[in-house]
Formats: sequence, C-alpha cells, structure tokens
Amino acid sequence: MDEQQWPWGSIQVRGAREHNLRGVDVDIPKRRITAFTGVSGSGKSSLVFDTIAAESQRLLNETYPAFVQQFMATAPQPDVDELTNLQAVIAIDQARMGGGPRSTVGTATDSWTLLRLLFATAGTPPVSGAIALSFNDPRGWCPECEGAGSASAIDVDALVDRTKSLNEGAIDFPGFQIGGWYWALFANSGYFDPDTPLRDFTDAEWERFLRGPEEKVTLKGDGGTMNLTYQGLLDKITRLHLGKDPSQLQKHVRAAVERISTRGVCPSCNGARLNAAARKCRIEGRSIVEHGAMQISDLADVVADIAAPEVGPIRAALVQRLGHFVTMGLGYLSLDRPTSTLSGGESQRVKMVRHLGSSLSDVTYVFDEPSVGLHPADVHRMNELLVQLRDKGNTVLVVEHDPEVIAVADHVIDMGPDAGVGGGTIVYQGDVAGLRAADTPTGRAMALGQALKTDPRPPTGEVWIRGASLNNLRDVDVAVPTGVLVAVTGVAGSGKSSLVRGCLPAAVPDAVVMDQQLPASSSRSNPATYTGILDHVRKAFAKANGVTPSLFSANSDGACPDCRGLGVITTDLGPFDQVSTTCETCEGRRFTDAVLDYRLHGLNIHEVMTTTAAEAIVALPEKPIASRLQALADVGLGYVTLGQPLSTFSGGERQRLKLAVELAKPATMYVLDEPTTGLHLRDVDRLIGLLDRFVDAGSTLVVIEHNLDVVARADWVIDMGPGAGHDGGRVLYEGPPAGLLDHPDSVTGRHLAAHLDRAG
Repeated sequence: MDEQQWPWGSIQVRGAREHNLRGVDVDIPKRRITAFTGVSGSGKSSLVFDTIAAESQRLLNETYPAFVQQFMATAPQPDVDELTNLQAVIAIDQARMGGGPRSTVGTATDSWTLLRLLFATAGTPPVSGAIALSFNDPRGWCPECEGAGSASAIDVDALVDRTKSLNEGAIDFPGFQIGGWYWALFANSGYFDPDTPLRDFTDAEWERFLRGPEEKVTLKGDGGTMNLTYQGLLDKITRLHLGKDPSQLQKHVRAAVERISTRGVCPSCNGARLNAAARKCRIEGRSIVEHGAMQISDLADVVADIAAPEVGPIRAALVQRLGHFVTMGLGYLSLDRPTSTLSGGESQRVKMVRHLGSSLSDVTYVFDEPSVGLHPADVHRMNELLVQLRDKGNTVLVVEHDPEVIAVADHVIDMGPDAGVGGGTIVYQGDVAGLRAADTPTGRAMALGQALKTDPRPPTGEVWIRGASLNNLRDVDVAVPTGVLVAVTGVAGSGKSSLVRGCLPAAVPDAVVMDQQLPASSSRSNPATYTGILDHVRKAFAKANGVTPSLFSANSDGACPDCRGLGVITTDLGPFDQVSTTCETCEGRRFTDAVLDYRLHGLNIHEVMTTTAAEAIVALPEKPIASRLQALADVGLGYVTLGQPLSTFSGGERQRLKLAVELAKPATMYVLDEPTTGLHLRDVDRLIGLLDRFVDAGSTLVVIEHNLDVVARADWVIDMGPGAGHDGGRVLYEGPPAGLLDHPDSVTGRHLAAHLDRAG
C-alpha cells in the first residue's frame, strides 16, 4: 500500500474465508470510496458485509453489558485470520423497511418529528406539545385506529361457531384451539359455562366474551396456577394480530386474519391517523396532515415559505432534510407513505437520507448496490452523497455493478473471476482507469456495450390501454405492441409501474406479472423447493439407496429432531428480535446422521443443498434435475446454492427465480419489473439474450427498466415522464429506441445517447 496515496491508513484483511472467499488478503483505504465489483456470487458481499461489517458489529455488541447482549442476535466470528484497523460500520442494505402499520417515510427519517416541532411552535389553534401531533402516541393518535389510519372490522361468525361450546372448539383461530392458554383464558375464566353453546350465552355473557372488560383471572394447570389478564376475544385478536403489518404475520395467521376481517380507511380520522385536535392545528391554512400528504419536492417549497420567525432553525433543518430526499431521487414520495410499500431500492435510499445530515465522521459506511431502482439521471445525485460522506472524513465501501457509480470510486477491488467456487479471489485492485483496461469479466464488460438495435422486430399486433388514471397517470392512451420486446422507461416515480403493473393486466388478463416480491414462502423455502428440483432430488436419492424419499425432506422423516430440519434453534424473546443459533445436534446440516450417510453421485443431501446451481448441473445429471438447474443458470442464478433461503434473495434475484420457473411454460405476455437488478454487466448481456429467446418463441415481453443496455436492445420503447410524481404520468415517446435519442423532453433519451457514445 502507498502510504502517501492513502495517508489515513487502511482496513487490513488477512486470510478471509467466509463463504467462497479463498483466504483473501487486502488493504482497504480509509477515508476513501472503494467500489467492490465482480459478477454476482464472486464474493463481494462475503468480504464487505459478512466479514468486515459483521466483525465490526460483533465487536461493538461485545461492548454492551452481558444483560443487554442476551437480547441481541448473536453471530459467530467471521472466518478470517486477522482484521485490523476496523471502524464502526453503518451498513445500509436493500432490506425492505418494516416497522409496523405506523411506520412511514416521515417517521423513518425523523422528518415527521421536525414537522411536528414546526406545528407545535407555530400552529394554531395551539396543541399541548409536539407529542400531541404524533400518531405513535396515545396523546396524538386517532382513538379509533390508534394511529394506523385504517381499521379492521371482524366478522364474528367467521371467528366463532355459535352452535359450539368452548369445550367443543367454538373459537376458530390459530392459537385459540382447545387446550391452549388463550382458549383456557376463556374456558376456565369462570365467566362462562364451557359446555354451553355460544348461541345460548346471555347478552351480558356475550358482551363480556367479545369485549371484556379487562380483569385479572387465575388459571389452574398441571404446573400450578397462573395469573393472567382477561380480555374480550375481539380486543385480544385485535391486539395480537390486527394491529400488526400483515406481511410480518406468519402465513397461517395471516390467512386466518384475512378470513375473519376486512380492513379499510378509518371512518373516524379518514386515514389521517391523528385525533381531531391534531388535525385542526394549522399553519397558513394547512394542517399537518395536508403537509404529510404532499409530494416531498412540493413540501420543501411550502415549508421554506413559512414566514413565522420563531420557527427559523426548525424550518431550516426540515428544508435541508426534505432536500436530501430530492437529492436521492425520492422527491416524488410523501412523508405519509407507509414504509412497507417501498421497494428495496427506495428503502435503501430512504435509509441514506437519515445519514446525509449526520455529524458522525471517521466511520465506515457500507452500501449494497445503491443505484438499484435509480434512473441514470438520478445516479449522479446519489454519487454526490457518497462523495459528501467521504469528504466528511468517512470510509465508504460500495458493492456495485453500475459503471456510473464505480466511476466516482477512489479505489476498486474487483472480485472473481467467476461466481461460487469459481470466485472468491481478488482479480484486480487499483483505480477505475486500470479496471477498464483489466482482463477481468468486469473490465471486459465495461469496455464493451450493447449496440443500438437498428432492425427491431415488427409487432404482431397491439394491446390498447385507454384512459389510464391510476396514481399519477394523466388519462393515458397508449398502444402496447405484441410479439416484441417492449422497454418502459422514465425516472423513478414517472408512472411506469402504474401503467404496466397497474393497468396493463386489465387489458391482458392472462399476462404473467413477475415482480420482485418474495414468493409465498416459509423459512424453509429455497431455490430447490421453489423450482421443484428437490422433489426430483429426493426421488433420485431414494432410488439410489433403496429407501423412502421422505427421508430426504427436512420437513419429514429425515429431519434433525432437535431443530426440526431448520438447522438453527430460534429463541423468541418477546418484544425483542428473535435469536437464532446453529443447531448443536446436526451442526446446521438439518438432517440426522443416518440420512447423511446416504449418497447420490458421491454427495449426501446436505452437500447437494450447499452446492451451487452451476456446480449441480455437472454433479446431478438426472434429466428433470439438470433441466431446472440449467434454467437457473440461464437467468443468471448459477451462483446460488440450492438450499439458500429465499429470504436472503435480492429483488432482482427473486424475479429471475420466477423467470427460471416460467422457462418451461411460455406465456402470451410477460411483465417484468427491473429484471437486471443485482446483475453484473456480463450477465445483463446474457439476460437480454434470454429475453430474446422468449420473444422468438412467440411471447410478448414488457420490461420496466432503467438499464440502458436493455433499452438499447428493445424493439419498442414507451418513455414516461417528463418528471416524477405530478410532474410525470405522461407518455413522452413510443417507438423504436433509435427515435428516442433526439426527443427534446426525454431524460432517458439524453442518457441513452450519452451511454451509446461512451460504448461506441
């Protein structure tokens, strides 16, 4: 390392072997931007997130008292010989933001706190303080919906069978079955005869059964007595389940909630979340609710114009925070937008907003493909954030595929050369210019580029969308050609998804829409189960060993009895995060020792599940297995292991997994939402070839996409804009990609022309 070039020293990694890393030794300069590049699965995240960030967090956790540590999720020390000169790490990934039904863009970034302070200082009629404007506190929330903005109505007859008694199982809901504590709370409370059918309850009994009041009751059990608080059935179901984000509920509980309840806008606050007093407080004629519903780019202007002199510092802080949203290309959002509705890319950029105004320095920021979901026009503004963080004295580590982001790096570490066992080494380190000249997959891909398609396929027909007004669409009429590859482009928030995912399926009901949502799954779901590969693997194992296929299912006979085939033991700590530890009995292998003795082509079932799809193509030649494995490789997922939990997949990986399943059953029309998310430049070229295969087989592909290589190779482009939110919602251009280059109002056209100039 050149100490003059890196005067602040470096993070030193020696012998990193986490996942597929092959004893990596590397020095990472401090107070600089370092981009980690390489094909998907080459080891970038293993080095940055699973080694550097993980060890930093582990060491920080060890500074807490033992009492606090017991409530923290514990992680083993990364497999590395030595890590020195580590800093505190702030990791900003693409995990979708949860936070429950009251979590909004405003609360997640503290923007709502500043807005509350503004109204508490200058609003009229005055409120008792900023907390009285919070929908997360009883002093401010709507008493009907408790700040959720929506209310659930329970269908009592779907919840209980009035012809049955409590002892006959009258309550039909998970957790309230005969013998459980919740059932005992009602059956043994002394308030009801547990053998009396519910239809024969008196009016008073029926009211107490459904709504309480809350009282202490003593229940007797085999282990003694227990004092519990009695609560009416409707109140208890509401508290336990209806007040939570449905996506956070277990699958069977979510299904039960959907069966017994309907959810709609709260009739008391009309979705405003706040009580009447909070809603009446105004500044210059507008309530805090109206401010929260504004497009953030507009809200910044409104707040800047507030004249009250006493709010000067608060106003300046809020305007600065709102400006950060615009900088990150999120000006089209509103502060009242639920965080659960944000995409992975939007979630990551919202997290970035929280750090833009931070006064911290000399820490390490770690970003996971921050360009995901960004139009090329917005990437430069995101790059400015990375530069700002560096110039404040921080170290910035960026895992990235986008050449525009890589270009601002001071240093590049290119991993590879390939994925899985073919990766895990450093194939280049140096400056960006050197990377472009390097003979590595990244260097070669950056030196090349897709040429503009000048001979597009002729459409076989067209499908009309007429009068589309969903979200910000402005009464759009557009013809979508069939039999071709259609790219729908425009800045984030311009109306692409509203048009394609919201309106097109109504015109083409049999269209297969493949978004980036996680497929319906459990903690046991993985590529092998989702694609059906595991069924064939189990049969092949059974045939080769003369035993039953159920032995090779982690859900059945062959599962480790202690962890029940999960490989981990999970401890529920109530209000704290669950803590998972590797099962000591099976050492995380999920199966019994007896099952692990059985072999197929020299591998046991655990070894098969830890094999990558690309490796398994060779290791498992059985035709029904090999064909599905090849489909995974074709969509750029050859580096994933067959047993990798689906919960760890990025949005692009989830979508490509769905695409792999669809390869065997072509449909008339496919709708894809940014399928290049998370793909290396080399694999983007392969994906374009795969999309062409679908079209050549007779399908229509409509792709929402920012990647300019995909746009260049499309047959037809529908460009939305010109801006985001209310500045978008119009079709700017429709036609072959060549015609987009000279469109005077198209941001996409300008960037496509510049991209082709650089590539050419």
